[in-house]
Amino acid sequence: MPNRIQWNADYSVGSDALDRQHQAILAQCNTLADCIADAGAQSNQQFNDTFAALMVQAREHFAAEEALLTQCGYPLVEEHQNESDEFDYLANEIITTENFEPVELQRFLALWWIGHIVGSSKKYRAFLTERSIT
Repeated sequence: MPNRIQWNADYSVGSDALDRQHQAILAQCNTLADCIADAGAQSNQQFNDTFAALMVQAREHFAAEEALLTQCGYPLVEEHQNESDEFDYLANEIITTENFEPVELQRFLALWWIGHIVGSSKKYRAFLTERSIT
């Protein structure tokens, strides 16, 4: 069974732009879950298309996040870059439809992203909130 994740206001990281990006990525994870539930050739193609779009969104998100954190002088930006590099490695080397069944891939992505949002992103929440970044 796929993992569905609904946005919770407690997930906010202190930046409206980053929150919208996180919400969009979680929505993509839920769309992947919908594709699995529907089954069929058309759903398989939609799954692949959604997965590809999510990967593009993820890279754009990390670039935006890093730019904002660098601009604000966030002291742990290197740690954040390491997480971005880890995801990029996973995306390029491991996270593929060839290595995972669709349901496994969807679960992994949903859990990875919620971990990013409630884990590392929460670390910079107070930093951005202090600076009134939105």
